[in-house]
Amino acid sequence: MKTVLVTGANGQLGSSIHARISQYPGYNFLFTDIDTLDICDKEAVRKYVLENDVQYVMNCAAYTAVDKAEDNQELCDKLNHVAPGYLAAAAEACGAALIQVSTDYVFDGTGHTPYTEEAATCPNSVYGFTKLAGEQAVMKHCSRAMIIRTAWLYSIYGNNFVKTMLRLGRERETLGVVFDQIGTPTYANDLARAIFAAVNRGIVPGIYHFSNEGVCSWYDFTLAIHRLAGIKTCKVSPLHTDEFPAKAPRPHYSVLDKTKIKKTFGIDIPHWEASLAVCMKNLEE
Repeated sequence: MKTVLVTGANGQLGSSIHARISQYPGYNFLFTDIDTLDICDKEAVRKYVLENDVQYVMNCAAYTAVDKAEDNQELCDKLNHVAPGYLAAAAEACGAALIQVSTDYVFDGTGHTPYTEEAATCPNSVYGFTKLAGEQAVMKHCSRAMIIRTAWLYSIYGNNFVKTMLRLGRERETLGVVFDQIGTPTYANDLARAIFAAVNRGIVPGIYHFSNEGVCSWYDFTLAIHRLAGIKTCKVSPLHTDEFPAKAPRPHYSVLDKTKIKKTFGIDIPHWEASLAVCMKNLEE
């Protein structure tokens, strides 16, 4: 039986992976979060990976508060850059593979065609810089490393955009949402499925992009959420990004080209609206 370490177990992706493990009886899963394994402790990480004979590490842990990161650079760097390097070195020491989850924020969002894995990175936020540094640390220290960049993650777990828009839609009569940031939502359940597909088919090291299919703005996304929830009492208006002052700049365009991951692992990716409908149904249950 192969052992899989999942860090950041209580987050959206970690929880989505946990929800699927019954479908993978050939694996022994170890789920950790800050209370069970401090991934910023190099020796603790090495000891844990070696003692448990870990074959796969799925690193779902990250500092994801994009605006707070501008004032918490040290902690953000520790979690997003230094810790993945520790996990990578520990994985390499026992011949394990590492799947590192990264972000569209490694790009500045000035492009206008979907970003491929070869596109030049150019982060313009502390969060983006630290996540890119984490990618580089992982690739440097682990020969069997896969980086999966994703964007606009949501799920039935934790706090996320879908839950926030549902709450605000029920509380307010009007709501303004940006229409000039274009990307694609990612249902964490679909990303979890893609990660399992990579493990099952055999890890092919390198950088990959994953989100759902299709393109929308946050405004379009909100309208779809309200439509599926049957919210008709809230008028949603399109706003410009500069009407929402934020510490960290957001990419204006962050659509990811997913051709590589689809071809490499034979993955079929649902359209974002189809996955949103599935998530909303699961939220109701």
